[in-house]
Amino acid sequence: MEIGKLNSGLVYTNEECIGCNHCISVCPVFEANYSLTKDGKDLIYVNGDACIHCGACIDACHHHARDFRDDTEQFLEDLKKGESISLLVAPAFIANYPGQYGKVLGYLKSLGAKHVISVSFGADITTWGYLNYIAEKNFTGGISQPCPAIVDYIEKYVPDLISRIVPVHSPMMCAAIYAKKYMNITDKLAFIGPCIAKKSEIMRPDNRPYVSYNVTFHHLMNALKGVNLSSYSAVDELEYGLGSVYPQPGGLKENVEHFLGKDVMVRQIEGESHAYHFLKGYAKRVKSGRQLPFMVDALNCANGCLHGTGVEPETLENDDVLFEINNQRNKAKSGKQDKKKDKNNPWGKGLTYEKRLANFNAQFAELKLEDFICRYENKHMAASVNEHQVEAGFEDMKKDTREKREIDCGACGYESCRQMAEAVALGLNRKENCMHYEKNALQEEQERMREITEQLRESQKRKQILYQEIMNDFQQIKTAMGELAEGNQCSAEDATRIAQAVGGMSSFTEMLRGSMQQVVDAVQGYDVMNESIIKISNQTGMLALNAGIEAARSGEAGKGFAVIANRVRDLSEQTKAAVATGKEQSTILIPAIQKLDDETVQFVQNIENINDGTSALAASSQEIAAQTEMIDEVVNRMAEKMKEVVD
Repeated sequence: MEIGKLNSGLVYTNEECIGCNHCISVCPVFEANYSLTKDGKDLIYVNGDACIHCGACIDACHHHARDFRDDTEQFLEDLKKGESISLLVAPAFIANYPGQYGKVLGYLKSLGAKHVISVSFGADITTWGYLNYIAEKNFTGGISQPCPAIVDYIEKYVPDLISRIVPVHSPMMCAAIYAKKYMNITDKLAFIGPCIAKKSEIMRPDNRPYVSYNVTFHHLMNALKGVNLSSYSAVDELEYGLGSVYPQPGGLKENVEHFLGKDVMVRQIEGESHAYHFLKGYAKRVKSGRQLPFMVDALNCANGCLHGTGVEPETLENDDVLFEINNQRNKAKSGKQDKKKDKNNPWGKGLTYEKRLANFNAQFAELKLEDFICRYENKHMAASVNEHQVEAGFEDMKKDTREKREIDCGACGYESCRQMAEAVALGLNRKENCMHYEKNALQEEQERMREITEQLRESQKRKQILYQEIMNDFQQIKTAMGELAEGNQCSAEDATRIAQAVGGMSSFTEMLRGSMQQVVDAVQGYDVMNESIIKISNQTGMLALNAGIEAARSGEAGKGFAVIANRVRDLSEQTKAAVATGKEQSTILIPAIQKLDDETVQFVQNIENINDGTSALAASSQEIAAQTEMIDEVVNRMAEKMKEVVD
C-alpha cells in the first residue's frame, strides 16, 4: 500500500490522532488501519480501499480523531448554482428530526430542489423484490442487501457469501430506479440519509447513473445551523407502508413477517461487534450444508439506520426517535383508505397473510423485478500471511517463547499476539505498538542503564584516582616550578654579579693595557739609554786605553794610573756587556709585552661578549620568572577545574 493513498477514502484520520490503537480494536477489518510515525507522532491512518466504512472507529474514538467525507458541501453548492436536483429522503430523517423534517425539506426546495421522494417507498419495493425473488428462485438463507457496509465486507473479506446476498437493490436504489424509470425524473438525485457507506454503494458502476450525492444527516444539519427554517415546509410526494420501519433494528424482519407470518425464521443481526463475526461463521455454515434461516437481516449499526454512522451523535440517547418510528408503523398499519377499500390495503391488520401479499403484489404489479436486480463482484482484499512471515513478525517483536506469543493483552488493538505479528509482517503496524515489546525494551534499557551507572561509578572511582594522581603531578610541577623560580632567581642574581664583576675586569684590563704600554715605553726608553751608555762606555774604554798608553809612557810614575785605567777599561767592558745583555732582554721583552697587549685586547673583547651574554641571561631569567608565575597560575586553575569535573 502506497502511503500517499492512505487517508484518502470516505473515513480518514485527522490531526487529533494520538495513536492509541482503540480504532484498531473496534475495526472489523484487519487490513484497514496503518500505524505510522509522522513528525515524531504516532498516527493510525485508514486504507480507504480496505475500509468498509462501518463507522466503528468514529464512534469509538474519544479523541475525535476519525472523520468522514460525503457530498453535502458539493450538493448545496450545486443546488445554489441552479443544478436540477431532486431529493431521496431516508425514513430515518423524519424519525430523527420530526420537528424539523418538513422545514429542512422546504428550505431545500426553496434553494431549487425539484422533488421530494421518500425512500420508505423504495423500502416497500425492496420488500416486494425480496419476496418475489425468494419465491421465484427458492432462495432461502439469503442475506439482505440494504446495508452497504455489510455488502462491502462480504465482497472484500467473505467472498464465499457473495452468492448468498439477495440480489435486490437497497431501498435507496429502488427509490432512485423508480424515480428515473417509472416517474421519468431526469434530475440529479441526492440521497439524504444516515449512512457514510452509502457513498460506496452510489459509486458502484451500475449505480452511478442514478444517484449523484450522498448527503448525511450530520453534515447537512451542521451546514444549516444558523439558518432560520421556521417559514419553510414540504412533504413527501409518495405514499408508503411499512418501509418506514426499515431503519430500526428488525425492520426488514417485521416487513417479511407482515406478509409471511412469524413461522418464517428471519435471522436478525446488528452491530459491528457482532455482525462481522456472524458472517464469517455463517460462511462456514453455508459451506457445511447445514440448515439456513429464511433470510438474514444484517445491519452494521447496533441501533439500525436510525442511529447510522452519518447521524449526529447526540441523537443516540434520544428515545423520541423510537416513538416516532412507532408512530409511522401505526399509521401504515391503520390503512389510509376508507373501510370499504381496506381489503385492498396490503398493510391492513385484519387481512390474512396471503391476502396482504396478494394486495402487495397488486400494488406493484406495474414494476418489473429485473429493473431492481443488482450484481455483486469479488473484491477480495483479505491479506494472506504465511507462517514464515508470522514467525518473522514474532521475531521482530522479540517474542521467542510460547508464553510471550500468547499474552494476547489487546493493547496493540488486535485480538491476539499472532494478529499483531501478522500486522507487523505485512507492514500494517510497528513492533513499537506492542506493549510487551516496549516493556521488554524498557527493561533492557533499565538493565543497560544500571550497567552504565555501574560503569560510571567505576569510571568515577578511576577519575578520582586519576584526579589524585594528576593533582600529585600538579603539586610536583608546582614544587619544581618553585625550585626553578628560586634557582632562576639565584641565576639572575649570579648573572648580575658576574656582569658586574666582568664589568670590573673590563675596566681593570683597560688599566692593564695602559700599564703595559707604559712598560713598553719604559723599555724602549731604556734601550735609548743603553745606547747612550754604550757610547759612553766606548768613549770611556777609549779614554782608559789612552790613559794606559800614557801611563806606560810615564813609567813608574804612571803605574798607579795604569791600574786605574785598566779598571776603568774593565768597567767599560763590563758596562758594555751588561748593556748588551739588557738589550738582549729588551729585545725579548718588548715582543712579549706586545703579544700580551694583543691578547689583552682579545681578552677585553671576550669579557665584553661575556658581559653581553650575562646581561641577556639576566633578562631571560627575569622572563623565566614571569612565565613561571603564569604557569603556576595555570596549574592552579587546572587543578580547580579538575576538581569540578570530578565532583
